[in-house]
Amino acid sequence: MLKARNGDHAEERAEVEVLFAEAAKLDTISRKIKVSSARLDDRGQLSKNAVKPVYSNTHSLQTMNDNIDKILDAIDKMLGPSEDKGREERIIRAGPDPEGITDYLASLKRIDRALSQMASANLRVNQQAIGDFNELLAEGSSQLQDLYRSILADELQPVEPLNYLVKKKPFPVLEQEKASKLGLIDSFLSSSTARNASHSSRESPSIRIYAELRGGYLSGSLHNLSTASISTSKRKVSGEIYRQGTSGIGTYAQAIESSFSAEFNNISAVFGRENWGFAFDATCRKALAEFAKTLRELNMHIKANLATDCFLAYEIVEIVTNVGYRLDQQTGQLKLPFADALKPIRETARSSLAELLEDVRRRVSSMQSLPLDGSVIPFTTEVMTRMQTMTTYPQSLASIMTSLGDGNWQSVASIHSTSSTSLPSLKSFDVGADSSQLLAHYIMDTIETLLTSLDAKARMLLKSKSLAGVFMANNVALIDRMIRSSDLSSVLSTGNASAKIESWRKKGTSAYLDSWREPCSALMDVQYINRSPRPPSGNNGVIDSTAMIKQLGSKDKDSIKEKFKNFNTSFDELSSKHKAMQMEREVRSQLAREVQAMIEPLYARFWDRYHEIDKGKGKYVKYDKGSLSAQLAGLG
Repeated sequence: MLKARNGDHAEERAEVEVLFAEAAKLDTISRKIKVSSARLDDRGQLSKNAVKPVYSNTHSLQTMNDNIDKILDAIDKMLGPSEDKGREERIIRAGPDPEGITDYLASLKRIDRALSQMASANLRVNQQAIGDFNELLAEGSSQLQDLYRSILADELQPVEPLNYLVKKKPFPVLEQEKASKLGLIDSFLSSSTARNASHSSRESPSIRIYAELRGGYLSGSLHNLSTASISTSKRKVSGEIYRQGTSGIGTYAQAIESSFSAEFNNISAVFGRENWGFAFDATCRKALAEFAKTLRELNMHIKANLATDCFLAYEIVEIVTNVGYRLDQQTGQLKLPFADALKPIRETARSSLAELLEDVRRRVSSMQSLPLDGSVIPFTTEVMTRMQTMTTYPQSLASIMTSLGDGNWQSVASIHSTSSTSLPSLKSFDVGADSSQLLAHYIMDTIETLLTSLDAKARMLLKSKSLAGVFMANNVALIDRMIRSSDLSSVLSTGNASAKIESWRKKGTSAYLDSWREPCSALMDVQYINRSPRPPSGNNGVIDSTAMIKQLGSKDKDSIKEKFKNFNTSFDELSSKHKAMQMEREVRSQLAREVQAMIEPLYARFWDRYHEIDKGKGKYVKYDKGSLSAQLAGLG
């Protein structure tokens, strides 16, 4: 047992010894490895220190090589355009093909890019190429301008506007294909490159050419209407009031609106939006200048015949203002040019209001005589015809009177102090209650001026007050009739116009009845109530004339006889004069009623009391009540 255990211990001891021997070997190997590793680290550090300068030099060489490659690429790019000069020169020298200009425009764009590249490089070697390319660019721009002109040249034959206006057809516009070509050309000519090449940095060559050619087309198409506007405005009977629509200015303005509208559609198809306004203004400038010249000539004619042709000014203000606003709404342009063209006419229209009032005063004041039969003078008809004509121009007069202010038309000086140079606003053309009231005020001011002047002149020139009364009553009747038979009735329906006219009618009636006071005075008798008994009455309360006569003394009877004789003489004389006077129908009947209401009650009373003075012989009592009533009725 012990032997066996000792044997096991000996075996284990032997294994331990073997393990210690192996460990000693490994320790020896580890020391050798550490020594070798230290040697390798030393040698690696030496190698690194030796290779580092070589690596640095290699990296620098690689960077330099990359830079050289880039420089070579840049030189190739810079030299490339000059090498392509021959190809672009052949295209430019050949000129643009009207059927297809895409290649030509592409060549010009390549030249433009090449110039930009060479300019940015700023190499001396490229200076010659830059000069050559600039020449090609200038030549190409010139050729495109010639092509642009040639395309437009086919569309420059003036048209006859009346053919389109009468048939209500739109004015002709450019064909879509031509507009597209013009747009392509404009896309290059409007660029800064083309402007520099044509030495016009402020204006696009295409806009200049378009405005020159199409502006001439518009002016040529409208020229005949300009001439017709002047001739039709002047072709009328001397002294005749202008009748609305007889001038050709309305047709002229309509043609301008239609042709300008069509031209704006052309411009919208050819040019970029940013150039629409400038191109449209430039294209219409010549036609507008001729239009303004026409209006100035018409203004001279109107001022020379203001009393009859001021209505043409009102018509022009209304027409031109409306056309200007409609075009401005469509295009956003031409508002100021139209306002400038209209300014002389508008100022004349404004001043005409005061001038017409002054004309009334001046014409009446210069009258050397008035009708001896009390009839209406033609000037009253003329003035009222003016007022009737004014009602046909509500829009323009609303604008003019609103700008003046109520009552500021009384003198020319007040009108000049409120002068306006701007185009009237659309609000000022609103014919509402206020503007209608202004027109009514002006019309009544004119009527008042006329009647006041005529009244003063009648009192000066007519020999009797009654004749002056008939004269005034006749003129008032004519005025009232012309108001009621026209649009003046609606204009003067508000306010106190009727009351003012009625006051003048009563004034004329009162003046006329003044002469009838003489026969009335003959019918006045004097009664002394404290001396005489109440006048005797017969049956049914009728005064007993016989009894009345018996109560009179001889002097009183003679006085009554004289009164009858005076009445008869005065009544017959006034009746004859009344019938001989020229009266308007309504005036004659109205004055007859007034005379009858004045004479008949007095005569009936006097006759009832004293008709037995000549015992029915008719020596003194010429008229009984019935015959007098018939005579009075005959006055109407």
